[in-house]
Amino acid sequence: MSLKLDLAHFEELLMRMKSEIEADHAASAESRETVDLDQSRVGRLSRMDALAAQAMSSAVAERRRTALRRIEAALARIDEGEFGYCLHCGEPIDVRRLDLDPATPLCVACSRDHDGSGR
Repeated sequence: MSLKLDLAHFEELLMRMKSEIEADHAASAESRETVDLDQSRVGRLSRMDALAAQAMSSAVAERRRTALRRIEAALARIDEGEFGYCLHCGEPIDVRRLDLDPATPLCVACSRDHDGSGR
C-alpha cells in the first residue's frame, strides 16, 4: 500500500526538532560539568545542591540523546522510503500522529501494545 505524505514537511519538522535539541544541549553544557567537591570553597549543602542539579542536567541530556536518536531514525526512514509506516505491524501511521510526533516509529495500536501508554 502506498502512503501519501508530504515528506518534505516531515523532514523539515524533524530537522527543526533536531536543531532545537542540539542548541538546548549546547546551551546546557556548563550545568553538566564536574562539580567541585572542595569543602574549603563551598559548603556541604551547596555541594549537594550542585550534585543534584548536575544529576538532573545529565538526565535531561540523556533524554535529548534519545530524542536525537529517534529523529535520526525517522530521517533515515524518510531516505529509505519507509517513513510513515509502523515498524511493528507495517501499517500506515495516522498523519495526525505524525504531525504530533514525526519521530514516532509505531502506530497507536502497536504503541499501546508495546508500552501501554498509547503515545
